[in-house]
Amino acid sequence: MAFDIREILETVRMTEVEHFDIRTTTMGISLRDCSTGDARTTIEKIYNKICRTAEKHVATAKEVEMKYGISIANKRISITPVSIPCDFFTPAEFVQLARRLDDAAANVGVDFLAGFSALVQKGFTNGDKALIESIPEAIGTTQRVCSSINVGSTKAGINMDAIIAVAKVIKDLAERTASEGAIGCAKFVVFCNAVEDNPFVAGAFHGVTEPETVINVGISGPGVVLHAIKEAPNADLGELSEIIKRMTFKITRAGELIGREVARLQNVEFGIVDLSLAPTPAPGDSIADILVAMGLEDVGACGTTAALAMLNDAVKKGGLMASSYVGGLSGAFIPVSEDQGMIAAVEKGNLSLEKLEAMTCVCSVGLDMVAVPGDTPWENIAGLIADESAIGMINNKTTAVRIIPVPGKKIGDSVDYGGLLGKAPIMPIRNLSSMKFITRGGRIPAPTQGLTN
Repeated sequence: MAFDIREILETVRMTEVEHFDIRTTTMGISLRDCSTGDARTTIEKIYNKICRTAEKHVATAKEVEMKYGISIANKRISITPVSIPCDFFTPAEFVQLARRLDDAAANVGVDFLAGFSALVQKGFTNGDKALIESIPEAIGTTQRVCSSINVGSTKAGINMDAIIAVAKVIKDLAERTASEGAIGCAKFVVFCNAVEDNPFVAGAFHGVTEPETVINVGISGPGVVLHAIKEAPNADLGELSEIIKRMTFKITRAGELIGREVARLQNVEFGIVDLSLAPTPAPGDSIADILVAMGLEDVGACGTTAALAMLNDAVKKGGLMASSYVGGLSGAFIPVSEDQGMIAAVEKGNLSLEKLEAMTCVCSVGLDMVAVPGDTPWENIAGLIADESAIGMINNKTTAVRIIPVPGKKIGDSVDYGGLLGKAPIMPIRNLSSMKFITRGGRIPAPTQGLTN
């Protein structure tokens, strides 16, 4: 693909004025050749492969940052879901693996390593069960390791037994990390229709159909889009869509250039650009502010879902024209704690959990970085996960839940994590019981949409 240097120079202004950055360059590493039948040997083989393969990843990304003047906010690693090469592990051995993965991430200098994961949408292997059992201790005692479980898909339906298990994991993980505001839950996400090339944590993993090693890029740029919308106060919605498409085209071109260069310098394959607009808590870098600039009084107003749908569609259309390979999640993220506009809307009472759920029908991922009272029962968390999974299953899209029941916190309180994780106001959650429904267990069958053969 040919790049016009004028396009790149324009993005330099975006980085200086409009908070534009490449949110992550994520190296995906296959672990399929690491299984040996012996836990200790397998763990060391995994550690050595990660350290060897990703040895120059951070240094290379920094070199490319300097060359083009575009910040790469995070350098990360994703690995094959570890339940696959480690299917014979016990829970204790999975904990040992997690700690060694943490060592590997620290050794190569990445921000996070993701892929402490299992795909259980249709059922469990023994290794899947052991991994899920290990998560509270494994994630609660490590710093850089992230975990995800895929509990449903349009093709398979929803594994309600898995949802029961992960809801209890979330409660346990919250208690184990209570002194840090239940931060362990911020490193654990539950998916329906998880994708194999997602560069964003906590849900990244290196899918089994991916190459040996690959570089996937997640762009950002809410501030760029916000600036463009503010400069067109009288545009109708069709014109506004075109403005968003043009800006997304530009930032995606920059993202692909950066990703290809990072891949080339490490002699690995370039994978995809994830088009997601990913907010931060910094002022002017908010999806919520974009929706307000489009004409809403605040996020949560009637029309919020329609505005978000238009934004998401325009982002996809602009990015698709700009990149040879688009993948990952690709859309607009709406994490509460990581978006200062979302935080403010919740604190004012303008944005509820139910409205957020409606918004997830038309945007990327789902209920993300949502904090709820610490005494929320596990079955209510399971019900919320089931609802969000149903949206993904029926609409054939990726949905997810990253929920944090913060011990000792109640509605009106908040928990401040700092950095990109931001501040999470404690949101009300329905306390009507869904216990009987949830504990029926089994699997919700796949919908008719899944019968596409």
